[in-house]
Amino acid sequence: MFRAAPLLAMLLCSMTGCGGDSGAACMVDEDCPSRFCRADGTCAPAEDAAGGADMAGDDAPGDGGGACTPNHDGSLTLAELPLMAGKMATFRVALDATFDTAGTPDGGGARRWDLSGALANDADRALGLLSPTGTWWAATFPTASYASTLSAESDLLGVFHVDATGLTLLGVVSPTAGGARTELEYDPPAQVLAFPITDGATWTSESIVSGLVQGVAGAYSEEYASMVDKVGTMKTPYGEFPVVRVATDLTRTSGGFTILTKRTFAWMSECFGAVANVSSQDYETSAEFNDPAEVRRIAP
Repeated sequence: MFRAAPLLAMLLCSMTGCGGDSGAACMVDEDCPSRFCRADGTCAPAEDAAGGADMAGDDAPGDGGGACTPNHDGSLTLAELPLMAGKMATFRVALDATFDTAGTPDGGGARRWDLSGALANDADRALGLLSPTGTWWAATFPTASYASTLSAESDLLGVFHVDATGLTLLGVVSPTAGGARTELEYDPPAQVLAFPITDGATWTSESIVSGLVQGVAGAYSEEYASMVDKVGTMKTPYGEFPVVRVATDLTRTSGGFTILTKRTFAWMSECFGAVANVSSQDYETSAEFNDPAEVRRIAP
């Protein structure tokens, strides 16, 4: 059975900046071609470090068309999130690391988190949102917007649909077809995000998951319960971001028994999406924890 990791790798840095040349002095976002002035007073780059592709194209999402410009209003809409096939970024990923998800107080109820330093087992990974076109599973999920890997410990792909109301998980598939393939469908699709994303917002969904896991037929149910539970700043190897945190609890049941619980956090920032993600160990019981199974944060 695959280990679900909701929100991991689903949201990637937008075309407004994901690595490459940088360093110009700035005071505000508008001083930079990438529209992001980092905490150290330098502009974030406007090129993708992984592939060198132009990351400041006119088709990038934004409030008024063109490159996305953060308006820092504490509310994220689809237009401010890079949820489309072809987006990619570099993330620094650590497995079984130590990090306190509670962060530290930053005044006025806000929190500060710092994932800029090295963690045990760190490795940089180029992650992308994959187009459904030409894939073996495209006919099974005709409304799919993109697919992405769910966890650094597995090559399974989550298949997602995005529209103005939110982001939903349609299914989970293996990268290749064949007798030992994984091909699971969610009925109804699981609600991963609901727009707009604002402090205190909540959403839930319950799905029957059925199909093949490594070629073996099976079915179970999953419940997702999410809340935008905190606001503050997240410091990453790429820079420091104003963020809202989305907490998601997953409960998987089969035959009336709970077979998996898991908690994930996604720290989300305008125009960049999830700049950090943390996934708990299985069956975590604490609201906050310091021994995550997986940590990833955006890197140059």
